Amino acid sequence: MTRWYIALCFLAALALSAAAERSRDSFVFEPETVARSFRPFHDDVNVRWDERHFYVESDGMPGHTMMVGIRAWNRQVPVPQPYRGDNAFRFPLRPSFADKPVSGRETLFRGAIAIAGNGVPIFNPIKQDGRTDTYLAGELDEYGGHAGRADDYHYHVAPVHLEERIGRGLPLAWALDGFPIMGYREPDSSEARGLDWLNGHIHDGAAYHYHATRDYPRLNGGFRGEVELRDGQVAVQPRARGVRPFTRPLRGATVTGFARHGDASYYLEFQWRGEEHSVDYTLQPGGGARFVFTDGSGTRRVEDYTARRSVRGGGNPRQRRDRRVDQGQRERRPRTR
Repeated sequence: MTRWYIALCFLAALALSAAAERSRDSFVFEPETVARSFRPFHDDVNVRWDERHFYVESDGMPGHTMMVGIRAWNRQVPVPQPYRGDNAFRFPLRPSFADKPVSGRETLFRGAIAIAGNGVPIFNPIKQDGRTDTYLAGELDEYGGHAGRADDYHYHVAPVHLEERIGRGLPLAWALDGFPIMGYREPDSSEARGLDWLNGHIHDGAAYHYHATRDYPRLNGGFRGEVELRDGQVAVQPRARGVRPFTRPLRGATVTGFARHGDASYYLEFQWRGEEHSVDYTLQPGGGARFVFTDGSGTRRVEDYTARRSVRGGGNPRQRRDRRVDQGQRERRPRTR
């Protein structure tokens, strides 16, 4: 079965669902249709559903390289997250238009607003300060993502790179109000036109859906559908579990390399003030982690962290540090790659 045929089937399903429910500005998405966005990543993403909701389980870690290309680094690094079981992402299978759509320019600055086909959360293009466009600020890697305050990797733009795996004409992600997020183009390869202020539209009898755009908002610009909000974010969404308190940005630092060493060990390189620096970190059984920082002169600093409690929506408020810096492990040695 070709991807083109699958895309046509998806559009037919959208059209049928829209025709059945348009009079009430509500829509019905068949779970098997929704699941097609996630099937290409079945090794890393699990899906399930009930009569009302569709659930997505993952560890939030994509298969592609992360962090490389960030020019304004916040010193956070990606670690796997427990987005499973009762802590899975969810969105409605029967979304309805809200009486008052929610603007991403005014709120939604914390937590996820969508979930990508590869199980990676998607956040508002504007970060927590309510004014900074993460893309324009150079805070995102080559795939439009970075690690947040809970060391939770997420995108801030539509994951258009997933179209190669998912197929043109199929949703690349699903907003948490229940509506799909498509790529730049329609299934017939024509440019998406007539988008509303939230980057969505209805056309040719299909159900309402959002599109990726190259300019702001680059994905859904908020929520056209009904969604419960609490403290400026979607009320029901997974909790991220950080391993350390959030850090302050390192001005002028550029991430140049990232590698995985097995399932629990990672290595990040960055340039700062004309020198090469690195961070080796290994997750420990029980939820802790060991970080080894090596500066441009080869001096190493080791920091150990114990397991911490989960934090909703990837946020990570200030908490007491549970860190031990082993002074005996500070040493000066030649850098190794």
